[in-house]
Amino acid sequence: MRTSIIWFKTDLRLHDNESLVRAIEQSDEIIPVYCFDEAHFKTTEFGFHKTGNFRAKFLLESLADLDKNLRNLGSGLIIVRGKPEHELYKVAQKYKAQKVFSKKEVAYEENQTQLLVEKELWKAHCQLETYSTSTLYHAQDLPFAMKDIPDVFTNFRKKIEKESTIREVFLKPSKIKSPFIEEVCLPSIEELGLNEVIKDCRAAIDFKGGETEGYKRLNTYLFETQAISTYKETRNGMIGENYSTKFSAWLGLGCLSPREIYYELKKYEDQFSANESTYWLEFELLWRDYFRFMMKKYSKMFFQQNGIKAKNDNAHQHNSDRLLSWINGKTGNDFIDANMLELKLTGFMSNRGRQNVASFLCNNLKLDWRYGAAYFEQQLIDYDVCSNWGNWAYLAGVGNDPRVNRVFNIEKQANDYDKLKVFRNLWLNVPSN
Repeated sequence: MRTSIIWFKTDLRLHDNESLVRAIEQSDEIIPVYCFDEAHFKTTEFGFHKTGNFRAKFLLESLADLDKNLRNLGSGLIIVRGKPEHELYKVAQKYKAQKVFSKKEVAYEENQTQLLVEKELWKAHCQLETYSTSTLYHAQDLPFAMKDIPDVFTNFRKKIEKESTIREVFLKPSKIKSPFIEEVCLPSIEELGLNEVIKDCRAAIDFKGGETEGYKRLNTYLFETQAISTYKETRNGMIGENYSTKFSAWLGLGCLSPREIYYELKKYEDQFSANESTYWLEFELLWRDYFRFMMKKYSKMFFQQNGIKAKNDNAHQHNSDRLLSWINGKTGNDFIDANMLELKLTGFMSNRGRQNVASFLCNNLKLDWRYGAAYFEQQLIDYDVCSNWGNWAYLAGVGNDPRVNRVFNIEKQANDYDKLKVFRNLWLNVPSN
């Protein structure tokens, strides 16, 4: 009997999941497992939770949906908590598994965990096999070696679009053969050391976790509302569901695959027509790929104050009072404060807002950019390690931005994107609920 574990991490879906497909191909029985890694619920060196309330809620919803979808195919999800290397070893021993299939990691901490798991599994005569499941373009199809990836996005994009192709998606399995798996037992948000989320009626969108909800959002944004056709014009909006795709939360936990989004977009273009806006979604997915490949290339450097640069001429010291004023929306700049309150109360912020508050923290408050990145890590529903730290390093001038000293004129930005103060009034006034 060939028994394999499929270790779900930030790939909480059944569609386009190569790890799952390969596990089924090579096994007689499959044991689906998710481990609540205790390290993900600790306080970081910057004083923030590694996982905050909003993303934890979204994660629990996503796992419940994954379990339901697995059971519809004859399987189910086993939940364990602790150190992944210990917990997966125990599951492998219990079921006499010969292999563990999982998503391939690129970020430093995730890679360290992967190595520890692999080392422990060897003691159980069990092999770890990993597959790339997170990008639009597969790493093996890039027109350059990882060490030679251009450090300027435009150079990367032009070569990729000219010389690489996007692989087809892996179909969702029609059935999964597993031994009896008991009813899933998810921890409560309090058991994870966090607090229940209080809904705010001003939230741009009510995010619900899971592959099922991810597909709903994809269908709504593309086919029901056709909002994708005006995405390039509306993407700098700040209020409401459809100024942007909002796919990022489902992409962050792997409830949606970027390739699935791409091929649904191609169906949309065939049905309704392609334009600059439909291309712009591909462009944004390519940025997401780029940060992941950059993380693979530079690893731990993205978490250091100098980033990927030899030196940081704008390195700043920590200041708790200034940081707290930024976090709590009390800087005195109404545009920054409104955006920070939205993040604090909903776990989400527009892309335009993110760029402005990051610039403000680095250039106006003159704080160490990593505290901003760490707060976003705690707070964002759609946190993705590569995009978050890559974007923050970029805006701090220690990442992939070829320009030096990118400083946002906050007043001009506020006037350009919130001229009538609708967004600021929404968040700076006490809500009616």
